Amino acid sequence: MPARIDPDPDRSRRRRRPAPRHPWRRRLAAGLALAWLVSLAPVLLFARIEPPVTAFMLGDQIAAWRAGRDGFRLRQRWIPWEAIAPQVRIAVVAAEDQRFPVHAGFDVESIRAAIARQRDGARLRGASTISQQVAKNLFLWPGRSWLRKALEAYFTALLEALWSKRRILEVYLNVAQFGDGLYGVEAASRAYFGKPAAAINAQEAALLAAVLPNPLQLHVDRPSRYVRSRQAWILTQMRQLGGPGYLDRLE
Repeated sequence: MPARIDPDPDRSRRRRRPAPRHPWRRRLAAGLALAWLVSLAPVLLFARIEPPVTAFMLGDQIAAWRAGRDGFRLRQRWIPWEAIAPQVRIAVVAAEDQRFPVHAGFDVESIRAAIARQRDGARLRGASTISQQVAKNLFLWPGRSWLRKALEAYFTALLEALWSKRRILEVYLNVAQFGDGLYGVEAASRAYFGKPAAAINAQEAALLAAVLPNPLQLHVDRPSRYVRSRQAWILTQMRQLGGPGYLDRLE
């Protein structure tokens, strides 16, 4: 009896091919690649166009809705770098992040100093840079969880790699909170001083910067003794840094 000829001699070999090992690794790699692309897209987009809203703004609006605050409204007006008075730029840097022009997103010296103060018994205070604050305000949520901190570090690294320092500071000045529902130096300057951010002086700029650590507890229009003392300290720091010329390297 003649032998049967298999019309598909490769079929048996295909049947014996072992299943791929660890398919979850491929799925994990694909998921991480997709997450990276999704996170990269808005960073690249906002390097060129103004962010229409930030995560913090959305959080404020949602909280107001839940609390039934019908009168709450977000106030923010985007302005370009050239429309922001140089005194405002240096005031915010003097108050929040004096090493901003030279660090790579993380102020290692300030972090070490904060840890040292905690070891001496002081309360641990943040050493958050302007770059970190932009990352947090744009993309994340308030809180101190390790996940939030890890994501903040990730987005900070992306911003430093893909944006210029000038762009980071420009965005920060437009999205930083200065009061209840009040965001950006233009809206704050018009609300508190009745004029655009291009026209405010050093004293007014320092007063705005003085409330940045906690704009819901510290008030520009009703400055406490602490706010006034902080304003005076910021004015001193502005002079010691060399005034607006300190940021010429960002131009």
